[in-house]
Amino acid sequence: MSIKVTLPTAFTRHTDGKKQFDSAAENLSGLLTDIDQSFPALATQIKGDDGKLRKFINIYVNDEDIRFLGGETYAFQDGDEVMLIPSIAGGRC
Repeated sequence: MSIKVTLPTAFTRHTDGKKQFDSAAENLSGLLTDIDQSFPALATQIKGDDGKLRKFINIYVNDEDIRFLGGETYAFQDGDEVMLIPSIAGGRC
């Protein structure tokens, strides 16, 4: 089984310029472990000290928010396209 993970440009400085990579992870926990091993600098950006995904990182599977697919319990399917997207906020009213 293989999934394709796509990263925004903001994260590529932590992956030596890679915008995409393949993973054999079966779920979100496995993907985070894969990122720990392959891209430790990225892992520090998307995970907190508790080892969990930071709240401002959104995960999309085939353009669907993973929270609506079961969150951490969602089992990736062969060929899934996964995107890690940081929330963007700021500015003044």
